[in-house]
Amino acid sequence: MTINNEHAPTYGQPPAAYGQVPMAVQAPAALAVPGGSVPGVQIYQFRGGAGSWFGTQILGVLITVFTLGICYPFAVVLVERWRAKNTYLLGRQLQFVGTGWGIFGLWFKWLLLCIITLGIYSFWVYPRLMQWKVEKTVYA
Repeated sequence: MTINNEHAPTYGQPPAAYGQVPMAVQAPAALAVPGGSVPGVQIYQFRGGAGSWFGTQILGVLITVFTLGICYPFAVVLVERWRAKNTYLLGRQLQFVGTGWGIFGLWFKWLLLCIITLGIYSFWVYPRLMQWKVEKTVYA
């Protein structure tokens, strides 16, 4: 609602004449996405809590610190499993299927390239890590 009780036009609909209320717009079937959802409707839900997040983070930090960073990939997997376990897409739970060993070689290569390039390669590490995480996240 706007000032003077005028109604703002709905997205994709021409504005109504002065004093008229625009008709409700239904989403055309062509705009509906597979699975029956309509654009603008929430498709993700997150159900994680602070307690389990804190415990997961502490365990990840301990794994990383006590192994001097060598087992950081295993900490990443731990956190990603927690995130996927608590995330739902269209009512279906996600699952992270990556393993620490699956990224260990990549992590070692990225670490060496960062050292050799004096840190410049670190700009490429985050996108590669995100790509790996997304590719290893599936429906449960």
